[in-house]
Amino acid sequence: MRRILILGGTTEARRLAERLVERADVAVTVSLAGRTTMPAAHAVPVRIGGFGGAEGLGEYLMAERVDALIDATHPYAAIISANAADAAAATRVPLLALRRPPWVPRSGDRWIEVADAAAAVQALGEASRRVFLALGKREIRTFAQAPQHHYLVRSVEPVDPPLAVPHASYVTGRGPFTEADDRALLAAYAIDLVIARNSGGTATYGKIAAARALGLPVILLRRPAMPEVATVETVEEALMWLDHALALRGV
Repeated sequence: MRRILILGGTTEARRLAERLVERADVAVTVSLAGRTTMPAAHAVPVRIGGFGGAEGLGEYLMAERVDALIDATHPYAAIISANAADAAAATRVPLLALRRPPWVPRSGDRWIEVADAAAAVQALGEASRRVFLALGKREIRTFAQAPQHHYLVRSVEPVDPPLAVPHASYVTGRGPFTEADDRALLAAYAIDLVIARNSGGTATYGKIAAARALGLPVILLRRPAMPEVATVETVEEALMWLDHALALRGV
């Protein structure tokens, strides 16, 4: 039986695990960073917590005799992806990145692309605005630097401590979010600008479509640079790669 480690935290990681759980020739573990207290359920055993950098991950790969490593983390998890690349190279364990393609602008989109959350703060300007923040917890904290704005923050879990600004509202939820629901949310809070990551996929695209429909600008954080490793965009392609990698591993 071949051992597969999936670095997860995405819909693609869950779907890949679901496809592999019925196979008798592989034993699959999904690793989660542990940043949410109630992660989505998986069809295979789940490991929670970090490895201790690239060296710690490499030691885990060797100790558990992992035959293939699949990085299906979030497109913005640059540090984890870099550690996976270094650990795989050091241990010679085959590595694949399963990464959904980014969204591309459509007619009617009003996108402003920036490097990171700090650049997004600058792009907001000085005049008070009503801003929908759909970012990670660490990125959200950056907006305390611009307390003149009114923020609506959506996150999977409550933001604790709250954003240190005088005007902030919070909603929690896990995608998928529909365009209709997000359009109603933006209208209810009189939002005039959206800030998000270019996560790709369909689960959180509702806010992008809603902003387009309402004529609102969107500040999008660009994806970080990722290591140059074998990369696919779909679960089907990942399954094909895995079969090939395991076949070569057995030679």
